[in-house]
Amino acid sequence: MPSPALQDIVENFELLDDWDDRYRYLIELGRTLEPLPEAARTEANRVRGCASQVWLQASVGHDADGAETMVLRGDSDAHIVRGLVAFVLAAYSGQKRADFAGIDVMGLFTRLGLGQHLSPQRNNGVRAMVDRIKAMAA
Repeated sequence: MPSPALQDIVENFELLDDWDDRYRYLIELGRTLEPLPEAARTEANRVRGCASQVWLQASVGHDADGAETMVLRGDSDAHIVRGLVAFVLAAYSGQKRADFAGIDVMGLFTRLGLGQHLSPQRNNGVRAMVDRIKAMAA
């Protein structure tokens, strides 16, 4: 089941018919990200496979029932990519690691038409972010 944050993002995308509006919305999503501290912009946190610089940082949190969750933060040096980071983080951050297998970000990208409107490098970058998050969760 998608997180409430991801569900909101998907519903907003579905309301936008024009790709330019979706593109602007993606950039707005990136603006909602809390800036990643400079100290977290390390080589160890950098995601390889992205055309732009992307950093992801993970820590352990707990949900309302006390179950362990994974809290993710991320950033990029490019506006559109920051939006993609926000999209991916909305899918995974705050979720239990055991639930990650059921989260299909790439399927959502296809359903929303993002995959066909982004460059192959951007699509590969999203896939690299998802792979990195799943590796951090393992």
